[in-house]
Amino acid sequence: MKKALSILLAAVMTFSLSTFAFAASVEEVIAEAEELSLEELFQKAIEESNGKRFDAVGNSSRGKSVLPIFVEELKKIDPSYTLDYEGGWQQPKENKIFDQLTEDINGKNHVMSMTLIQDGNQIKSKMIDTGLLLNFVPKDWREAEGVARENNEDPLALQMLNKVFMFNNLGEKTYKNMWDFVREGEAPLFMGVNSELVGKNFLYMMTKDEYATIAKEAYEAWDGKNEDDDFLIEDMKLDAEDLGLEGENVQYGLAWVYLWCEKYNEETDDGPICNTLVTTSAADQSGLLVYSKLRSVEETAESSVNNITVAAYQDDYVGIGGYAYKHYLMIPKTSPLPWTSCALIAYMTTTQEGFAAWGKDMGGYAPVPACMQDHSNDGGEEFPAKNDRGYDWWLNEGKLVVEDPAYCASVSGTMSDWIDGIVAGK
Repeated sequence: MKKALSILLAAVMTFSLSTFAFAASVEEVIAEAEELSLEELFQKAIEESNGKRFDAVGNSSRGKSVLPIFVEELKKIDPSYTLDYEGGWQQPKENKIFDQLTEDINGKNHVMSMTLIQDGNQIKSKMIDTGLLLNFVPKDWREAEGVARENNEDPLALQMLNKVFMFNNLGEKTYKNMWDFVREGEAPLFMGVNSELVGKNFLYMMTKDEYATIAKEAYEAWDGKNEDDDFLIEDMKLDAEDLGLEGENVQYGLAWVYLWCEKYNEETDDGPICNTLVTTSAADQSGLLVYSKLRSVEETAESSVNNITVAAYQDDYVGIGGYAYKHYLMIPKTSPLPWTSCALIAYMTTTQEGFAAWGKDMGGYAPVPACMQDHSNDGGEEFPAKNDRGYDWWLNEGKLVVEDPAYCASVSGTMSDWIDGIVAGK
């Protein structure tokens, strides 16, 4: 009996130590990789993955288009280099990426080498706090000229994308204040809060004092408020206490969230929202949607980008112009090809060629300016709404609400049910 127990304990210890060693080896690779240049990472990738299979999972299907370009870069160093990546970039639907990664990391056969992932709340609570995903920040990224390091480094952001308030300008209504979108009678088009959870993160972020203060300033400047609105804001002080929210002006952000959830008209995707708003029959309708959707509008007698006004582009607009969510690049602790993953991440985040799959369109912004393409004249004089004012403008003048994974994770436990209750009760 004692001998059998000893054998069992030895087996458990061997398994535990081997698992730890494997995880630690990926961490060690990342630590070493963070001190190497892109060219040095390319060499490491060649040594590690020549002739092997590379698999990754991402929320953006564009990842698959960067792989052949990446391979060609490595071939410039070693013409004999090959990488099997056909079908290797997977894009799970319905927010299944977290389950897929968790199963891969905790399973016996580890396939996924890296991930491009969104939803900072779940990334923090399910993947970072549990140690399942590891962060890698390239040396070239840290040393890039003008790099926007704040809130983009931990975890590493590939890009920031914006969803902005727009309205059909063929009607009589005006939208000069963020509170106009939640006034009586409005039904702004929006993806449901549980259809795409980055939208729910936006609502969480509205309670952070930085953004609640903007909501307060806009409310004080709003000519559409009435006694009911004043009472609601006062009531929200009690809700904020119940939800464990802190901040001098949190009740303003919370009141706006309450009214938004009460009024928005749920759609399944931003594409249909855009296609509706640009039509001549959508006068006086508004929405909150991905800015880049305007790039694909087909100009007809019934539909035009010129039927749309980007709210924040109005000189006298007051308040938040929309929100920003991010795509993050991370490495599973069980990555079969960590060096290759580090090289690919560095290539995607520090070069214009590596970022081109995302940088080719308006509305997506890289922390490293050298990666960006200029979209300030995409619409020219004919379609001014498509002239993207860029990363800095949207953060400052456009007052985007930017996703903070740590803050979202800290408030989602109580706020998620509160939001769902409002939506269910309307």
